[in-house]
Amino acid sequence: MRVWVDLTNSPHVLVMRPVIETLRRRGAEVHVTARDFAQTLGLLERFRIDHTAIGRHRGGNVAAKALGLGRRSGALVRWARGRGFDLALGHGSNDVSVAAALLGIPSATSFDYEFAKVQHAINCRLARRIVVPEAIPAQRLARYGATPAKLQRYAGLKEEYYLADFEPDPAVLGELGLDPAEPLAVVRTPPAVSLYHRFEAPLFGQVLDRLRGHQVVVLPRVESQRAELGGFIVPERAVDAQSLIAFADLVISAGGTMNREAVALGTPVWTTFEGRLGAVDERLIAERRLRRLERAEDVVLEKRSAAGVAARVRRDPEAFTDLFVKDG
Repeated sequence: MRVWVDLTNSPHVLVMRPVIETLRRRGAEVHVTARDFAQTLGLLERFRIDHTAIGRHRGGNVAAKALGLGRRSGALVRWARGRGFDLALGHGSNDVSVAAALLGIPSATSFDYEFAKVQHAINCRLARRIVVPEAIPAQRLARYGATPAKLQRYAGLKEEYYLADFEPDPAVLGELGLDPAEPLAVVRTPPAVSLYHRFEAPLFGQVLDRLRGHQVVVLPRVESQRAELGGFIVPERAVDAQSLIAFADLVISAGGTMNREAVALGTPVWTTFEGRLGAVDERLIAERRLRRLERAEDVVLEKRSAAGVAARVRRDPEAFTDLFVKDG
């Protein structure tokens, strides 16, 4: 089997890494394409995943996204034509869904936030399989063309699958000059270029002000955010963020993936996301595995005890991979 995997954002590398490894272990020939955006290419290099870089992010407004989709999908068609792919996979990549449809290649997509309407309206109609968590009600997906026959559902969090073989490496602390004896917060900036997050997030700035002067690592999503982060530790390149989260005493993020990684690794975590919460986060909040931050004053950074570390849940990446590729 010849499989094509396209990656358009940093978290997609993490999600699809065990899928790529599992397919190759099973004897499949897997080729990877990637968009130059955020830390996507850096993470591929860190995980030593061979790839072809095609295209870049075109900006956050609707017109720019549409232009980017058209141009990159066309570039992917030109790259993939004649390579004999049996299957194309992506995690929320509209580009590969469009390109695969134009080339007549069956495709599968995956996501765990159901309110990215423009993205899902394209992906769910073009893909033959849609891999989503059980937490998302089917009725929230029906309007996108996600029929019951297409849906492939998994238990728990996607992070519990791709972090199943993960053990934290303390080397990241030395790499960033961090003091293990001091409390550590890891903060992820808001997804300012995402269509579902079009407004300002004043709470996030207040949180940064409250944490100023403490040991805080801030992970920006795009380079333009770096200029606003003076006084904090901001890595110059892609780092082992999962180890960083595992050793942190507190994680605060306006997005989704890092929050759920913290949940999966047993680290206390707050979300500052100001858009509509998806079903996965709704469930985590109900289970008190994730807290929604509404006031910066509620943030207290202190060392956590070993007794305060929640037990990890590890799920089988083989089962996750099967949802993309198995018949029936």
